[in-house]
Order: sequence, then structure tokens, then C-alpha cells
Amino acid sequence: MTATNTGPVIERTAGNLEARIYRDRPAAGAAAARVAAEALRSALAARGAASAVFAAAPSQRETLAGLRAAAGIDWSRVTVFHMDEYIGLPADAPQRFGRFLREELWDAVRPGAVHVIDPGDDPEAESARYAGLLGQGPIDLVCLGIGDNGHLAFNDPPVADFADPLAVKVVELDDACRTQQVSDGCFATLADVPARAVTLTVPTLMAGRTLVATVPGRNKRAALAAALDGPISERCPASVLRTHPACTLFADVEAYQ
Repeated sequence: MTATNTGPVIERTAGNLEARIYRDRPAAGAAAARVAAEALRSALAARGAASAVFAAAPSQRETLAGLRAAAGIDWSRVTVFHMDEYIGLPADAPQRFGRFLREELWDAVRPGAVHVIDPGDDPEAESARYAGLLGQGPIDLVCLGIGDNGHLAFNDPPVADFADPLAVKVVELDDACRTQQVSDGCFATLADVPARAVTLTVPTLMAGRTLVATVPGRNKRAALAAALDGPISERCPASVLRTHPACTLFADVEAYQ
């Protein structure tokens, strides 16, 4: 396909998944934001309210910036959640995912309700509390990324379960996941990265009505190739996206080639 200045340079499908590849990271993020914004507008028009789950990672910055600027969204009627949180970080740590999303999106748009994971001293109880909040209504939008190891949220290959009976759970992070946090510049050394986290499970993410995946950068090449063309397996948790009825993936050419 011949691209316009802002359009994808490659469009393809993988199972149910529609993949759109853009010339660079800003174009991919802006396109992802347009689809995410439309999902929120549609939910608000249909039922007067909307709910959304967001990933917190550097890969999501362009998408979140696009959502900050999107017109026609009454954020006062939107309830927001996030996907995961480290266990053991101080409440004011800059690496906390709730803090990241407040700074990148929520403080700017002022959602009607903001639900933050706070593992505290009892992450199992917090997992149950958060699962209860998520279960109060449908999730209209999930904005997610794919980890360097193919994870979705903190569902790394050793702990991912496509039929997980839990909605939210405590997990051990694998070394590839923890190494990515250093590569992304979130922590100085591997020893600084917490070993455990609370995460939404794969079935919880897949229950979202619309999924928007933003996957930029050279470090994502192996995971993106496995997600699009490898077996659908917990060995690459992101491969399950090919089974979702309404998931669109946005990547740049650096991630795809």
C-alpha cells in the first residue's frame, strides 16, 4: 500500500488482529490515539459513560499525548484504571505506574473516577479489591503495549495464563521483563527493579471491548514478530491479541522490520 504522509506504510492482518505500521513512532502513537479516542466517544454516546484501562510505559507516551489533545471526550464521565504496579516501591517513587499515568494523562483530562493500584503491605488483598472495581461494569477501552519478552501488562511468559481464573494477581517478574525496565531508563540497575508486581491478568485485558496496542521501537522486533506470526501461546503472551474481535496494533517500521 502506498502511504500518505500520516497514513500507515504497511497494513496487514494476523488472525483477527489488524496491524498498522507507520513510518515513525509519533505517527504510530497519533494514529493509536485516534482509534482510542473514538472508542471512548462511542461508549459515551451509547451509554453515557465509559471505562478504560491504560498501560504505563515509555512506549505509550505518544498515544497518551494524542488522547490529551483529543476533542469531544467528556472525561468527567470516564472511569480509568491501570494495568499493573510494582510491589515494594514507596508511594512517591517516580517509577510508580499510577504516578506515570497521572502525569501523562489523568491530571490533564480529569477523569470522573481514577482507580489506582496500591499494593501496600497486602498485595493479595489489593488484587482482590481492584478486581472488584474492574468487575463493576464493562471495560470499553484497553490501551496496551507489548513487552520485549512478549508480555501483556506483567503477564510474563512464565506466569501468563490465557484461561487465568483470577482477574488481578500477584506475579514474580522474569529477568527479561526487569531488564527492560532498565533499558527503558526507568531504573538505574537491575537490582533496583522490584521482583514482584500486581497485574491484571490476560482474560481481564482481553475482556475489553476495544483494544489498542502501541508497539514502537527496535527493541520490540522479536516480540512483535512472535505476536503476529508465531504460535498463539503463553510463550509469547501478546500472541493472544490475534484472537480478540476488536484489536488494532500500531507500530513503527523500526519495530516491524
